[in-house]
Amino acid sequence: MANEKERVLAELGKVIQGYQAAVDDSDRETARLLGVNETDLRCLELLIDAEELSPRELSRQLGLTTGSVTAMLDRLERLGLLTRAPHPVDRRKSVVKVTSEGSRRCYELIAPLIEDGARELGTKYSAEQLELVMDFLRSTTALQNRHTERLRALPAPAAERRGRAGPGGNRATRPGP
Repeated sequence: MANEKERVLAELGKVIQGYQAAVDDSDRETARLLGVNETDLRCLELLIDAEELSPRELSRQLGLTTGSVTAMLDRLERLGLLTRAPHPVDRRKSVVKVTSEGSRRCYELIAPLIEDGARELGTKYSAEQLELVMDFLRSTTALQNRHTERLRALPAPAAERRGRAGPGGNRATRPGP
């Protein structure tokens, strides 16, 4: 019995890797069609989900320096994908929102996937099975988030600490979790 579970868990790991690769490929193509990079796309995803965030919150969630976030927001604002406005209560802060044009362009690219998923998965699985899939995905998302936080706590390689930062910026100046 234990060997069967180990076999299934190993296969599950490969299936998850394949799914993640497919999501990465889809994100890369979506970013290409929007004329942005993948970090910019992730920023747009966060903003669409939350409706509005502060630059500091984007910095924290994306693992970027505040300077990198400012440059990213400048790019996305020039493209007409987002807007910045003063915070309604604290005028020293600002809030960032996706524009209606930005939402429309993102939705146009993702709508076929959503529609295909609803049609194909809705006919293949029962509501109870879909609830189980959602529970699994929530659990694996929590697991992945914990692992990401663990990785963020590790020191960067020496080259990155000397200022030749790779993706995510220089760890020494990047905000913590």
